Amino acid sequence: MRTTLKAVILGLVTTAAVALAVTPAAAQDDPQSDGAAVAPVDVLQVDGFIDPVVASEISDAVTDLATNGSQALVLQVNSRGVVIDDEEFTDLLATIADAPRPVAVWVGPTGARLLGGAVHLLSVADVSGMAPGAEVGYLDTSIDNPIAATDPAAVAALESLIGRSVGLSDARALGVFRQRISDEGIATIANMLDALDGYEGDGIVLETTEEQITDDGTVQRTTTAVPRFSKPGLIDQLFHTVASPPVAYLLLLVGLGLLLFEFFTAGVGVAAVVGIVSTLLSAYGLDVLPARGWAVALLVAATVAFAIDVQVGLPRVWTGIGITSTIVGSLWLFEPLPGTSLRPSWLTLIAGIGGVMLTYIVGMPSMTRTRFATPTIGRDWMIGSEGTVVSAVAPDGIVRVGDAEWRARTNRATPVEAGDTIRVVAIDGITLEVEPLEGAARDYRR
Repeated sequence: MRTTLKAVILGLVTTAAVALAVTPAAAQDDPQSDGAAVAPVDVLQVDGFIDPVVASEISDAVTDLATNGSQALVLQVNSRGVVIDDEEFTDLLATIADAPRPVAVWVGPTGARLLGGAVHLLSVADVSGMAPGAEVGYLDTSIDNPIAATDPAAVAALESLIGRSVGLSDARALGVFRQRISDEGIATIANMLDALDGYEGDGIVLETTEEQITDDGTVQRTTTAVPRFSKPGLIDQLFHTVASPPVAYLLLLVGLGLLLFEFFTAGVGVAAVVGIVSTLLSAYGLDVLPARGWAVALLVAATVAFAIDVQVGLPRVWTGIGITSTIVGSLWLFEPLPGTSLRPSWLTLIAGIGGVMLTYIVGMPSMTRTRFATPTIGRDWMIGSEGTVVSAVAPDGIVRVGDAEWRARTNRATPVEAGDTIRVVAIDGITLEVEPLEGAARDYRR
């Protein structure tokens, strides 16, 4: 489903936007071609959930190590979990483990998190490190780690993180990191390159820094390998952003609201196009994320409930039902991941639910009243007036009284066909109650 949605959305993106995205930052000249003595080190920033876009970027970066002249690959990770299938993630772990060059994982910078399934990246890294103030933990045990059979000690160390998260000192004491890590941690990417220096594996010895002795005899380590940063292209960044809980949630509310707005306005305009694109992007994000189907259905049903009251121009019981459904659907939209609640922040929830309430209590009803309003001040004169049916009133429809069209409903459920003549018998808000001029049911209650 996500592949189809992505293809549909890409079809709506302009050629200019695609042209901007075809060359990611990684596709730059190899510094060795300029006469650099030391081969560069690729650095891929992994920020956010490991979704299909991020998994593809990591896999491509590992594969490119065989031909791009890089000494190694550093994954700079700040991730709260994995939202791809367990089988896909297991294949990704195997790809990293079989990389043609060393792959390092750095949990940084300060404040970074490595939680849930993403913790398994540490077990397949040749070198791993962590910045002071970073956090690692809440291992997802449902994922089948391919390293378990070949390096059970590494997996056992990670299993100490089940149900908890730890900082730098505790993580080092538990043996979570592979190779060496300084007592002060690895604060910057330059420190990570220093940690790579001298690593030996599969006949490869990394040379990333060198020692220099100053005039006063102090030993300084200088980075000699150039870090070559890369990031996804424009389109991939768009889909990665969409696959985040707050963005997917707000896009769904905005998309449904714009589509409903367009339904009550004449023609198909910008609101319809933006609403369709927003809804499709949201559908992609919700498909990637662990969204609850019943909660999504509840948000859609809430829009239908709002529509019932919008058409009469007054917030009534259906508006209350819609608001209640929106609150429940918003709070329980996403299932949690190990160590991470995917519920949008309170600021996002306030913006989403508050925006919905403002739109359907004030905005939409006002728009409907304006559309069907008449410039004449006071409407009591219309009671007893005659008009013509524009669209069949059975029980709701449109009539023309004077020079204006009005939303109407039949009085005592007597249907009236298009072209018939009617009489206005009452006014309810902006809706006229009408009856056929001839053959109307007689009300004996008065």
